Amino acid sequence: METQSGAQSARGEATRRVIRSTAAGLFVEQGFGAVSLRDIAARAQISHPGILRHYASKDEILDAVVDELERENLEWLGTTTPSLSTIPALARRNESVPGYVSLFTTLAGEATSSLHPANNRFTNRHRGAINFWAERFRSELGDSQQTEPSCESAHDCAVRLVAVWDGLQLLSLYLPNRVSVPESLEHYLGSIGVDASGSVQAATSTDNNEIFSKRATSPQLAHEPLVGYAQGRARRNQIVTDSAVLFAQRGFHATSLAEIAQRVGISKSTLLHHFGSKDRLLAAVIDHWDSITGEQAGDTGDDVTDLTTLLARYPDAQRDALARPGLIELYAVLSAEASSPSHPAHEYFRNRFVSAIGRFTALFSAAIASGDAIPGLDPNAEAIRLIALLDGLQLQWLYEHSAVDPTTQLIAHVTALMSTPLGNNSPH
Repeated sequence: METQSGAQSARGEATRRVIRSTAAGLFVEQGFGAVSLRDIAARAQISHPGILRHYASKDEILDAVVDELERENLEWLGTTTPSLSTIPALARRNESVPGYVSLFTTLAGEATSSLHPANNRFTNRHRGAINFWAERFRSELGDSQQTEPSCESAHDCAVRLVAVWDGLQLLSLYLPNRVSVPESLEHYLGSIGVDASGSVQAATSTDNNEIFSKRATSPQLAHEPLVGYAQGRARRNQIVTDSAVLFAQRGFHATSLAEIAQRVGISKSTLLHHFGSKDRLLAAVIDHWDSITGEQAGDTGDDVTDLTTLLARYPDAQRDALARPGLIELYAVLSAEASSPSHPAHEYFRNRFVSAIGRFTALFSAAIASGDAIPGLDPNAEAIRLIALLDGLQLQWLYEHSAVDPTTQLIAHVTALMSTPLGNNSPH
């Protein structure tokens, strides 16, 4: 009898493992909100009632998926003495677990919406990670970091470490052959006095033509000019604005055209008359986001040839963006969701990251050549880490506005890389 009971228990756990694995894959591909229990059942080849015998809801499955991955991480940490020098090894371990980086990165972006069932969990997860690593910084390097001026405290170092880590994971999903999370973290830790060297292989090199390429608009997300009479343009603008709100709250996949039409107060057929498809509507939303953020950044364009001038414009631009959290949330949700190669905006964000890396690489190269930046810096590596830091800080701010000032943290990080003052770049 005990043998039979044990066999049933083993079969039950095997079924639950299949459900968790299947659900995790779907959450990455489509976003949590767009996946139903019936979708999971169909992909896992288990009946819908069969799913319910093991998990009462989709939220329960999500909890089980995250619990399992976090438990495995804690078990791994239990086999070693957690220290700052083990961070690259932990990052390598995360990369070796199928689906770990893609799932947590996707969920971290999606869950910035207060409506997401994992919002509280990820808020606490970020807070816990910062506190954990701050304690490591405090015990290993002391509270006042003399090795890097940008770290005014162990807490500041931890904030930026977690931000860079989050941002690097997102970049690695778009540019897996160019961004090595363990290697970049190892170099970052070395810059603040932590010796974690010799444990990570170099990232795959890439052609400079790609590094310095201009942003190319994805074919699926080609620009659509606003044409027609004023009333039609106003209606299109309203559709785009309301769609942006819904995409920021629920993601692209989980938002239906019917829901958008209802929010705007029009029929679905009228909506399709203006945009033709959901993908074309997404293109218009991204164009809208680009136009606003471009204006906020002062339309820096190709006229800026030095890092200090570009960064001088960032504090005000960043404050403007943070004053409109819907824009930051839209970017966080869509960029995380689009990390799946099947997403219609994947190429758009990939090209955007390639362009940004190329631009900052050129600016760091010029700053080193002019003597403004510390000699010996790797321009490409610093560009990648700066972009990662920007995205990671915005993510932290979305989870807990009062816990982080992205502008102050960003300027402090860049100041530590410069051999000359940043002038008007200081926070105000």
